[in-house]
Amino acid sequence: MPLIKCENVSLAYENVCVVRNLNFSLEQGDYLCIIGENGSGKSTLLKALVGLKSVKSGRIIYNGLKKTEIGYLPQQTQVQRDFPASVREVVLSGCIASAHPFYGKAARKTADENIDLLGLSELQNRCYRELSGGQQQRVLLARALCATKKLLVLDEPVNCLDPVAAAEMYEHIRDINKNREITVIMVTHDVEKSLDDATHVLHMHGENPFFADKQHYLECDDCKHFLGEVHHCDGNH
Repeated sequence: MPLIKCENVSLAYENVCVVRNLNFSLEQGDYLCIIGENGSGKSTLLKALVGLKSVKSGRIIYNGLKKTEIGYLPQQTQVQRDFPASVREVVLSGCIASAHPFYGKAARKTADENIDLLGLSELQNRCYRELSGGQQQRVLLARALCATKKLLVLDEPVNCLDPVAAAEMYEHIRDINKNREITVIMVTHDVEKSLDDATHVLHMHGENPFFADKQHYLECDDCKHFLGEVHHCDGNH
């Protein structure tokens, strides 16, 4: 039985349909890379998956998973980057479910485990806003992990990171997916590096999204055309 499934899902952004009749399903431990042009509905889809946005039509089915049990790492705003809290406080805040506003021993243990997993132990008493971009993203990934044991939803987790910090972030996500068998759904513009670890690809383009396992996607014309455009754009910078 799939962990999460979209059935004929259509989504709108500012009353304009950006996704129509989307169908896909993921099992525990899958790694989905969502790619596509700006404005194709990628972030809108993630918000729908975590319950922050309603679908226009169709349905999203969760099996053995509550929306409050999804770890979500959205794109950061400047206000969030300047948040005046310690690293440990930020990570611990991921343990809050709507019905449990206080931190018990189990929550603190979970936070400590994820702080250690992401290599943040020496930074845990530092102020979050004093950290580098890569360190902040690791803090937010640890925070997202506190909310879930099954599904991580990541929106451009390496955006604005230098190559070294981006490589470290991908390595952490890869290890979480493989060692904890946590399903990963990730939006990215860093297509080729993301495809290294993905098991499935969802290509958002127009109103006709294309979903396939990675091997089938790499063999299709959509992939060859899209990767060709990526190479062309990279060559122009």
